[in-house]
Amino acid sequence: MLAVNVAVAIGVFLHKITLPPYVPYIHLLVDYHFGFTKRALIGAIVSLFFSNVPVWLVFALGVVVWLVTLGLFLQLFRRTFGFDDEHMPLLVFMVGSPFFFKNFMHTVGHFDIYGCAFAICLLLMPTRSVAFVLSAAAFSVILVLIHHVHFLMYVPTIAVIVVLRYYLVQGVSRQNVMVGMAAAACVAALFLAAQFDGSMPISEAEFSHYLQGRMADPSRTDLLSFSYIWYQPLSREIQDTWQRMPSNILGVPVFALLIWLHAPLWRYFADLIRSLANEWHRRIVISALVGVSVGYLVIFLIVFDYSRWISNWAVCMFLILHAVKTLPAAQSVSPLATKDRRTRTFGWLVTLIPRVGVVRPF
Repeated sequence: MLAVNVAVAIGVFLHKITLPPYVPYIHLLVDYHFGFTKRALIGAIVSLFFSNVPVWLVFALGVVVWLVTLGLFLQLFRRTFGFDDEHMPLLVFMVGSPFFFKNFMHTVGHFDIYGCAFAICLLLMPTRSVAFVLSAAAFSVILVLIHHVHFLMYVPTIAVIVVLRYYLVQGVSRQNVMVGMAAAACVAALFLAAQFDGSMPISEAEFSHYLQGRMADPSRTDLLSFSYIWYQPLSREIQDTWQRMPSNILGVPVFALLIWLHAPLWRYFADLIRSLANEWHRRIVISALVGVSVGYLVIFLIVFDYSRWISNWAVCMFLILHAVKTLPAAQSVSPLATKDRRTRTFGWLVTLIPRVGVVRPF
């Protein structure tokens, strides 16, 4: 199954490079030339190395980040579970999920994977001091500067990882609580600034002209068709989402089916939570899962890229599972049964589904 997943991921990439990288490419062009701007950090970094940005850089940078994130996740899985035979089914359901790396390959060049990469880094980092909390805050700031939707997409998961790995283990003190509250306030303030003060202060025509000057091939003006998103207010985003709701809501049964295909993984997660030695830990974990899910529900009501949001929600669940595994348990949890027919069937279905998509399923 893992070998088939590798082949499927390569196939997804070969298909992806045939498609115009509308949104990912324009994100590499936008920088801080006109002052503080939302969604501009990646473009600002690229501008340090490329005065004129080639289209191929979208795929080159995207694949590098994809490979780095995959390597980090494999290291995390090895540390949490190990690569023994009994944990191979769990690895297949995670790394081979159409929600995870195969969909990140389909959305190569988009900003979603950065949140996943930073969350994995926090799962790998030591938690011996309040520096862990400050590192999480720094990662959250970077993510909001990359795109402010991370405030609801991956920052809540990062907060959950900090609570589970640091506060539940090291304990609560006046100092670390104050640091955590100050960090949360700074990230929230940055999000509000990006959301409401990060629009372009110039006309869209002048903005497009500037972006065209940064292109390696200025004749590809079709790649600038999404420049309006730096001018679109929140009210318009909500309006667009609800106008598309009748057609996009038709994909919900498909999302539910895809989630159901991961049933062996979800059962293992539930058993892991029930096995926790501390009842208070169980309540915090359940509350954290609800909180992260509510954040994604808010995104669903505002932005219509539903396939991306449901995929990233599943990734957040996978990552939180790793954090839960590090908490003290009263009993061991049996891994996924390799000889169970249903588990094998679901494993093959998860393996063969190439991706979930961006807006609508597939």
